[in-house]
Amino acid sequence: MKSILKELLAWLMVIAVGVAASYLVVTYVGQRTQVSGESMETTLSDRDHLIVDKISYRFNEPKRYDIIVFPYRLEKNTYYIKRIIGLPGETVQIVDGYVYINGVRLDEHYGNEAMNEAGLAAEPVVLGADEYFVLGDNRNNSQDSRTANVGVIHRDEILGRAWVRIWPLSDFGVIKHE
Repeated sequence: MKSILKELLAWLMVIAVGVAASYLVVTYVGQRTQVSGESMETTLSDRDHLIVDKISYRFNEPKRYDIIVFPYRLEKNTYYIKRIIGLPGETVQIVDGYVYINGVRLDEHYGNEAMNEAGLAAEPVVLGADEYFVLGDNRNNSQDSRTANVGVIHRDEILGRAWVRIWPLSDFGVIKHE
């Protein structure tokens, strides 16, 4: 009877350690998420499964062109994935479908078309010390910082950086951010 009890306690300890380790990894290191929608086409597609790196931004600041995940403010358990375009302290404006940072047209390299709607960025958007301006890569099919329901993203809202695509297997690999 004592050996069965010892074995049971050993298994319970292994399970407890596994649960604790999983919690720590998901909370502080990485988290799986699924892309829903076409706002990041052609970089990311609907139903892509990703691992979000939650640890990098503990040591480094987000950079322009990073693809980040953040919670949607108007719906619980809903997360958006977008590309950082404007950094803290910059002024962002969209003129004739193109992004301008501090009055200079942004030289983007991921092949997006000109935007049909400038939204809030039709007028200059001055970013605060902890604010980021984000856009989807599929600019004409994205709710992003141009819309009032998303707006600028604060540093503490950023959950992490898209790191690895794990599904579909044919597209498995580290995600390119620039």
